[in-house]
Amino acid sequence: MSDTIRGGGAAPLQSYDEAVEWINGLIPFGIRPGLERIEQLMSMLGDPQRHLKFVHIAGTNGKGSTCAFLTSVLLKCGYDVGTFTSPYITRFTNRFQFNGTDIPDDTLVLLANRLYPLVKEIAASDLGSPTMFEVSTALAILYYATVTFPDVVVWETGLGGRMDVTNIVSPIVSVITNVGFDHTDILGDTLEQIAGEKAGIIKPGVPVVSCVSQPEAIQVIRETAAMQGATLYLAGEQFTYERLNGDETGQTFSFAGPFRHMEIGITLLGEHQCANAAGALMTLEVLRQYMAFVLDDAELLEGFREAAWAGRLEQVSSSPQIVIDGAHNPEGAQTLAKSLPQLYSYRKMVLMMGMLSNKHHEAYLQHILPLVDTLILTEPDFRRKMNAAELAHLVEKLRPSYAKTDLKIIVEGDWKKALRLLQSHTEAEDLGVVSGTLYLIADVRATLMYQTDSEKGW
Repeated sequence: MSDTIRGGGAAPLQSYDEAVEWINGLIPFGIRPGLERIEQLMSMLGDPQRHLKFVHIAGTNGKGSTCAFLTSVLLKCGYDVGTFTSPYITRFTNRFQFNGTDIPDDTLVLLANRLYPLVKEIAASDLGSPTMFEVSTALAILYYATVTFPDVVVWETGLGGRMDVTNIVSPIVSVITNVGFDHTDILGDTLEQIAGEKAGIIKPGVPVVSCVSQPEAIQVIRETAAMQGATLYLAGEQFTYERLNGDETGQTFSFAGPFRHMEIGITLLGEHQCANAAGALMTLEVLRQYMAFVLDDAELLEGFREAAWAGRLEQVSSSPQIVIDGAHNPEGAQTLAKSLPQLYSYRKMVLMMGMLSNKHHEAYLQHILPLVDTLILTEPDFRRKMNAAELAHLVEKLRPSYAKTDLKIIVEGDWKKALRLLQSHTEAEDLGVVSGTLYLIADVRATLMYQTDSEKGW
């Protein structure tokens, strides 16, 4: 099958590199909200998504960590689990995992060749070419429905929810982690509009779990759930959680839900991870209570403790002490600014950051600037990067109101040189932090952890 495709011709994609190059070659078609192309693609394949059980996860922040908690616990409890996430930190295959392991390169090539003629066919129609994310989503469905057959697929949205490609599926539970300002150019610039897009994953009669906290966003989710006849489990109402203690090695929180009370220990850092873990636990409780999932307490606790997620408050160097965090929107920055002083002791903070050109950077900087002693502004290795000098101009504008009086600003567009500057400026008692777009985080992480096969990408 690897040598032929539909119609009996030779497979056009002969290697992993060729397959990834073809899929990434669809990036110029951009982000095109809408389900017409993915519906057509799935129809041509016989709608394989209908044979799978999905837990569908949307939200502004915390989706990846929630996926990590769910995957870890379900695996520990003996289930076969598919996990589809984005962006990826190291390699393109990271986004398609089965039982915690990336899709094999040769399987990816096989499935890409199966999709190739169908994508060409749709591209020649009035629908236009499927995008990179549409093809990746189709490949994930094929992998799970025709190769690995997991018991459940942990299924992360790409962007929004309602018109996101992943919304082709009918899940057994929907999860909305939180709502904040991100991708406002596509999702809208009010919390109600953004919440409306996220709430688009709520399906008729399918339970929904959420840790959304803003009253206006809660109202949208509550109304959508009611309209769909979907039972809503909302943090602060149907379940509650409280952080009990924590340090740089982990933290503990208490959980009180409709079915039982528990104490949970996690190693992911930051108070916000207690919210993500509580949402994941409520989701697991729904699976246990209503869908006959067998989740032994000891294994559940172990699964939470062992859950890990790269690039989120992750210490990647001890001498000098450097932490990376993919905070790239205002809510992420607020969480990071709160977490760093709680978790680390330091004399001075040296922050290196790089951003894309389509974000709310002013609000981001307002949260993070008050902590920073030396700020190194750089540029990610990505086509939509924000110019470092432009970012510096924004910092100067905010400086009088938000920055320390002696804040030192360094502008270095080359991220590799910027990283060397971060290392040289971070002394023994200091804390170095790299934050901003995950495109930058991926490169920095690969460099500091000596990963030679890093590809990174959305």
